[in-house]
Amino acid sequence: MSQGKRYALTFPGAPGTHAPQDVVVVEATGDTGPGGHPVYADASGIVRAEISDRDEVRMLATGGNQSTQTPIHAVLLP
Repeated sequence: MSQGKRYALTFPGAPGTHAPQDVVVVEATGDTGPGGHPVYADASGIVRAEISDRDEVRMLATGGNQSTQTPIHAVLLP
């Protein structure tokens, strides 16, 4: 599968609530992550993820005490 330019990452809502899921669109940055795969980021630069050619996601911390949450799934956007 060829690597795309944009993904929609879906994160679960707050545990124990009926909060809706959060969807964040990330775009290719041109950087490579620690696993050798492309890095994607949202417009703010806060959400960064390394996504493999098999759509496996590794979240990357962007700040000192940041706790990253793994998305439920990643969808390649057209």
